[in-house]
Order: sequence, then C-alpha cells, then structure tokens
Amino acid sequence: MARNATPLELFKTNMELGMMLAEAQSVIAMRVMGWGGLWSVTNTENDRMMSEKTEAITKSMQNATLAAMTGKRADEIVNAAVKPLRQKTRANVKRLGKRGPTKMK
Repeated sequence: MARNATPLELFKTNMELGMMLAEAQSVIAMRVMGWGGLWSVTNTENDRMMSEKTEAITKSMQNATLAAMTGKRADEIVNAAVKPLRQKTRANVKRLGKRGPTKMK
C-alpha cells in the first residue's frame, strides 16, 4: 500500500498549481494587451498561443495517465499533469514579460 502524501508534498502541489494559474493569468493579460496594441507581441503570437496549448495539454494528459497507471498517489498524478503546463506558462511569462509595453509615440 502506498504511503500518504505529507503536508509538505501537498503544499508543494498547491504552490505549483497556484503559480501555474498566476502565470497563466499574466500571459492572458499580456496577450490581450497585445491585441489592443498596448503590449509588444510578435505577429505570430496568436498562432503560437493555439499550437502550444495542444502540445502542452497532450503531454499533460500523457504524464497524468502514466502516473495513474503506475500506481502513483493523487498528488503525484496532479504534479505530473501540471509539469508540462507550468513549463509553458513559466516560459511565456518570461518571454512576454521581456517584450514589455508598446512604446507610445
């Protein structure tokens, strides 16, 4: 029988989920401001947004399925699912954040 998750492991899972959600909101805000001409985004940002979602969600589902099929605990399954999503949100925040607001003329 598998051991239960420790409070620290559950806290780590919650922190990863919270960070992913905060990063996703930041990315959404920067992309929406980009559509309005207030944030500097590339012309390919819309295409990138759509293609990266399918890739990340597919990887997330694969990771979660594999973790579940190998008998991992619930928190480990969630961590496996969140990992590829968090990698994308973290990379997007970093990339879009460096571009900054559009220079007003």
